[in-house]
Amino acid sequence: MSDHIAYALLVYTALQIFVTIGALKAGGESLLPYLALVILVIAIIPACRRFEARWNRLTDEQAHDPALQPFYRRDLMMLWGLAIGLPFALTGLFKGLALLVR
Repeated sequence: MSDHIAYALLVYTALQIFVTIGALKAGGESLLPYLALVILVIAIIPACRRFEARWNRLTDEQAHDPALQPFYRRDLMMLWGLAIGLPFALTGLFKGLALLVR
């Protein structure tokens, strides 16, 4: 799980920066895209720590238990779904808010 979390954080950060920079170029003077970058630290890192803590407390024998495989796959899907989807969702939300504020 640790490797997945490390790679997911890299993907999330790259996407967040790429999408936010695109919003900054298109949006102009709004501070809302900067708030999206702050959410990176506030929301994603603690969420990843929870994923890590859940699987780190298992022994090697417990971690290889076939009964846990569906839970592991569920956590991987959630992790990668957040890493890929959240940057776009956050930027879309902030762009929508910026349109309402204008």
